[in-house]
Amino acid sequence: MSSSPIQNHLLAALPTGELERVRDFLTLESLSFGEVIYESGRLLRHVYFPVTSIVSLLSTMADGYSAEIAIVGNEGVVGIALFMGGETTPSRGVVQSSGRAYRLSAELLMKEFVQGAAMQHVLLRYTQALLTQMAQTAVCSRHHTVDQQLCRWLLLRLDRLGTSELIVTQELIGNMLGIRREGVNSAAAKLQRAGLVHCSRGKITIIDRAGLEARACECYATVKNEYDRLLPGLTVD
Repeated sequence: MSSSPIQNHLLAALPTGELERVRDFLTLESLSFGEVIYESGRLLRHVYFPVTSIVSLLSTMADGYSAEIAIVGNEGVVGIALFMGGETTPSRGVVQSSGRAYRLSAELLMKEFVQGAAMQHVLLRYTQALLTQMAQTAVCSRHHTVDQQLCRWLLLRLDRLGTSELIVTQELIGNMLGIRREGVNSAAAKLQRAGLVHCSRGKITIIDRAGLEARACECYATVKNEYDRLLPGLTVD
């Protein structure tokens, strides 16, 4: 399947002239499940604009425990710390759904960013939306049930993959949510009994998306509304 930079919503939002300035420097990469594209504390040398992949941003503790703080798909870019004033980040970027992404050097991104034109506008608007996702993830993990967290988790991925089938194990979901696998198994079984999803080995198929949204906590709607508010009007003429 062929790929184009405009499959990424941020790159698609750039005026033609700005996109053409960076197009020749965008490298299409195939990202594999579980691949670490950056480690916490390491110098960021590139940013990634996913087109068919999803990258999890993980916060990792000294004892090795980690939990997902946000995900990035074709709506965004991985590596916001670079243009927010830091060359490193405390989070870890791990590919959660294999696919493709366009890679751009940190040097070139910053060159475009400091010009203050559309690239800067687009990246800052996206960053605000991403920070909302991070904040709601923290609130959700503390105040909402495992069932609600699982619904939010599934819906965010559906939005970015455009498919009703997610290739994922319940063990991985538990690791991402910071919840024991038994808790995820129980929550997934409830959703299946309600006719919202079908679970099979290594795969979850969404049967009733509307029902899943109704069962989710307000965190999913808060994040989606903020992305919808900030991202559609990104193009700067």
